[in-house]
Amino acid sequence: MFKPSTWQHLRLSFSFFLLPVYLFALSVSPQIDWWKALWSFVSLHLFIYPASNGFNSYYDKDEKSIGGVEKPLPVSKELLNASLIFDLVGINIGFLAGWEFALAVFVYGLASKAYSHHSIRLKKYPIISLLTIAFFQGGFTFLATYYTVNNLSIHQLLEIPVLLPACLSSIMLLGSYPMTQVYQHEEDSQRGDKTMSLLLGIKGTFIYTMNVFGLSTLGFAYFYWKYFSIQDAALFLIFLTPVLFFFFFWFVKVLKSQENANFKYTMRLNMLSAICLNTFYLVFYIINT
Repeated sequence: MFKPSTWQHLRLSFSFFLLPVYLFALSVSPQIDWWKALWSFVSLHLFIYPASNGFNSYYDKDEKSIGGVEKPLPVSKELLNASLIFDLVGINIGFLAGWEFALAVFVYGLASKAYSHHSIRLKKYPIISLLTIAFFQGGFTFLATYYTVNNLSIHQLLEIPVLLPACLSSIMLLGSYPMTQVYQHEEDSQRGDKTMSLLLGIKGTFIYTMNVFGLSTLGFAYFYWKYFSIQDAALFLIFLTPVLFFFFFWFVKVLKSQENANFKYTMRLNMLSAICLNTFYLVFYIINT
C-alpha cells in the first residue's frame, strides 16, 4: 500500500520507546478496564505515534540518522498523506476507548504538528519545544491513559496520587529528551532548528540530563515509597541501574571524543531505558496485583 520509505519514516517500532508512560499509567491503576486499555494502546502506539513520526519526518526531510532510523530514505508527499490517514484512524479507534480519549489523541496530534510544521515549527525554540514534548508525551499521555482505563471523573485526576506520577512522567521526559537530539546538531543547525541539546552543547546535554534525570529518579522512588512500599521503590532503582551505568559509560567516552555522541550510542541508551522501564512496570503490576 505504501512505499518502503513511507513505512520507514512512520517508524512503528519507535513506539516501543514511548511505551513506558502508558505502562506506568496502567501499572498504578486500581481498576483497569482492559477493553479500553487495549483500544487506547492500539490508537496511541500503532497509529497516533507513527502519524507524529511521519509528519515530523516529512517536514524535517532528514538526510542523516533520526530516531530509530540510521539511514533514512528520501521522503515523498505520500508520507504526509499516510501520517494524516494514521492520525484519522487513530482518533477513530480512540472513540472505542471513549470520546475523551479520542479528544486527547486529537489534541496530542495538534501539538505534534505544531512542533514540526513550518508555519509554527516549535522545534526552532529549544525551551518551548522541550516543554511541549515533555508535557504531551509525559503527563498528558499519563493522565489520558489513567483517566480512560479507570473510568474516572475529571475531578479525580486532580488528586495528588494521580498528579504526582503524571508530573514525574513529564520530568523524566524533560531530562531524557535532549539526549535523543545529541547526535543531530549539524543537521538541526542547517535547518535553523535550535533544539535544547544544541543550546546546551554535547557536554552540557549530558550534564543537564544527569541532573534532571537524577531528580526524576528520586521523585519516582519517593512516589513508590509513599504510595506503595519501600521494596517497590528499591525495585525501581534496581531496574534503572543498568541505564545509569550505561549513561556514565557513554559520558566518559564522549569526554574522550565527542564523535561518540552518535546515533549508535543514543539508540542503545533508548533501547536499554525502554526495556528496563517497561519490564519494571510489568513486574510491578504483577507483584502488586
